[in-house]
Amino acid sequence: MNQLRIGTLAGLFAAALGLSWAGVGLWESFGNTPPAVPLLSPVILALIAAALLATALSLRSRLRAQRERRPGARPVDRMMAARAVVFGQASALVSALVAGCYGGFGLFLLMERFDVPNRRDQALYAGLAVLAGVAVIAAALFLERVCRLPDGESGTGEGEGPVRSPV
Repeated sequence: MNQLRIGTLAGLFAAALGLSWAGVGLWESFGNTPPAVPLLSPVILALIAAALLATALSLRSRLRAQRERRPGARPVDRMMAARAVVFGQASALVSALVAGCYGGFGLFLLMERFDVPNRRDQALYAGLAVLAGVAVIAAALFLERVCRLPDGESGTGEGEGPVRSPV
């Protein structure tokens, strides 16, 4: 499993931002009103970030207990850890695209007729969605870091443990 690269996520964000900004400008040049930013967009992204963070914190505490050989410590299933990492990586990639789209939309709204109250609200919702998208990316990177095997462990043994995420 390959590790996420911040440069890849930043590139996706920048590409989506540019395309979104240009697309909204083109949309409005034809006399159409741009679509509204749903109020639930930042809420849903924040919930995904919270789920990723909760998963990472849970796995981290279970892995610490397992490494310290605490009595009664529940072992971490490798497949469950691998699924968590894949969910985190997919969430980070999609969030980079979504945050870029909302960023481009919000940037367009800030540049064009910001004096209209509806446009200010839409720009605020878009900005909150960008912040929530960045939170998803941060939580996903933290989850990936938690599930990484320490150097020197092969990850091929029969015991339970985290998944290797090679650099």
